[in-house]
Amino acid sequence: MWVVTPAAFAGKLLSVFGLPLNSLWRSLVLLSCWLRATFWLPGTKRTKKQLVLREPDKTKEEEEDPPLPTTPTSVNYHFTRQCNYRCGFCFHTAKTSFVLPLEEAKRGLLLLKEAGMEKINFSGGEPFIHDRGEYLGKLVKFCKTELQLPSVSIVSNGSLIREKWFQNYGEYLDILAISCDSFDEQVNVLIGRGQGKKNHVENLQKLRTWCRNYRVAFKINSVINRFNVEEDMTEQIKALNPVRWKATSSTTRLWAGRCHQLRAWDNSTEHVDCSLGGCVVFQCLLIEGENTGEDALREAERFVISDEEFERFLERHKEVSCLVPESNQKMKDSYLILDEYMRFLNCRKGRKDPSKSILDVGVEEAIKFSGFDEKMFLKRGGKYMWSKADLKLD
Repeated sequence: MWVVTPAAFAGKLLSVFGLPLNSLWRSLVLLSCWLRATFWLPGTKRTKKQLVLREPDKTKEEEEDPPLPTTPTSVNYHFTRQCNYRCGFCFHTAKTSFVLPLEEAKRGLLLLKEAGMEKINFSGGEPFIHDRGEYLGKLVKFCKTELQLPSVSIVSNGSLIREKWFQNYGEYLDILAISCDSFDEQVNVLIGRGQGKKNHVENLQKLRTWCRNYRVAFKINSVINRFNVEEDMTEQIKALNPVRWKATSSTTRLWAGRCHQLRAWDNSTEHVDCSLGGCVVFQCLLIEGENTGEDALREAERFVISDEEFERFLERHKEVSCLVPESNQKMKDSYLILDEYMRFLNCRKGRKDPSKSILDVGVEEAIKFSGFDEKMFLKRGGKYMWSKADLKLD
């Protein structure tokens, strides 16, 4: 650092003017350089140094953009908990009879569409139990005509569906999934899918015909458990020819999967999505307070089967297209579940912890607390050919 005192400055001037005139100009030039170095250069260096120190911080702030919001591509809306069946492994039991007013439900669905939803799946409980299916039909029509969603689907036990519903709303529905755990009616009764004199299996055949007549993709959901694990469903499934057979296992750990042949499988393996057919195999979801625990309305533990039993079931059905396993972890973190209040349910801790309702805080804020793993959703093949226009049902 240069330090200039008044005496030093005066002495420098006297030495300049004491020189002959012919050297005066040269001395003045040297004095100018000395003054510049003394008063300007250090300050200039400090300024540049300060700029260098500030610029990295500014750049760092610009690079640290906030993460993009999660997109609710596919949403499962359990708008009612009421059901006319009592399946022992049900994980969304009838703890309340609340159902949103129709216009509020539509407002929530619009919010989801604006946030990026492409597929909505209506479930329960039993979705056809409220207002004899009219409430559900109006939501289905709204999603297809006004929201213009690529895919609208329903999961139902099928017992309350009438052909008139297909006549009124079938054109707006892409996929109907019917829950059927056995083709032995006595087994269905033991599981909890019995209802008086109605035959669940006979009703399944009728629903398959209606789906074909009204161009709705037909799907079957099955939970493989203690009561049906020894059954051979190959011929019945082939005869019904569903576009997709989702077989849920009530085992307690990840199972080996099969795609035309049984092979080893681990959590890191990329699997192939079947798009049109096959069964998707994953673990039974045990939820504290729903189907397990002291306050639960169901006892899913008594339906659990061993790994060896389920392996035999897979081997018995090796002719049924493609099997894809989904572990418990994948299932509970890669499905967006919306409850009857339009709250996202977080199942990461073995419970269904609700977010705030999207009707109150919006989708982007509520989905932060959903526990949803978007990467896992894509990895497990959550996005498949789900529009009946693409399925070419003619």
